[in-house]
Amino acid sequence: MIENFISAFIVYFVVIDPVGTAPIFLAITTHLNKRQKIRTALEGTFVAGAIMLFFALCGVWILHYLNISFTAFRLAGGIILLLVALDMLANKRQARREQGNDTISTDDNIAIFPLATPLLAGPDAITSVMVVASSPAGNLDIVIGYGAMVAVMLATAIVLIIASLAESYIKPRVT
Repeated sequence: MIENFISAFIVYFVVIDPVGTAPIFLAITTHLNKRQKIRTALEGTFVAGAIMLFFALCGVWILHYLNISFTAFRLAGGIILLLVALDMLANKRQARREQGNDTISTDDNIAIFPLATPLLAGPDAITSVMVVASSPAGNLDIVIGYGAMVAVMLATAIVLIIASLAESYIKPRVT
């Protein structure tokens, strides 16, 4: 039971990458004060968690409706996760995340876009949550998977809040 939680937690933590998202979060929230940054972090992680929970609960039904077999989806999801892992090894993921953020205006709700989606609840995270939620092992393992997802989202919120509070101590080169 604890092995399943740890396994799901590690998968979600690596895919969501809260530590790697923190500098991007600081870069896209430079125009906000500390209180607004904390609110944005909480709102973004809540929305990302809701998106992932939606796909955990309804993702298999959506695939069935679109006539996509779950085996094909798992294969495609595995390929996506492999590509993400290769990008992380080559350090391309960070550069790609930083690219589209220059055009964000102050009127945009950055908690929804780009923080909640695609930074936190991107295709790789949605694929992971659907694979874990559709585990044939049993209902207890599915609940454990949901618990791991919630734990990672809480950890993500904590990392982003700590980053916003410690922003003055972080070198500008990091962000």
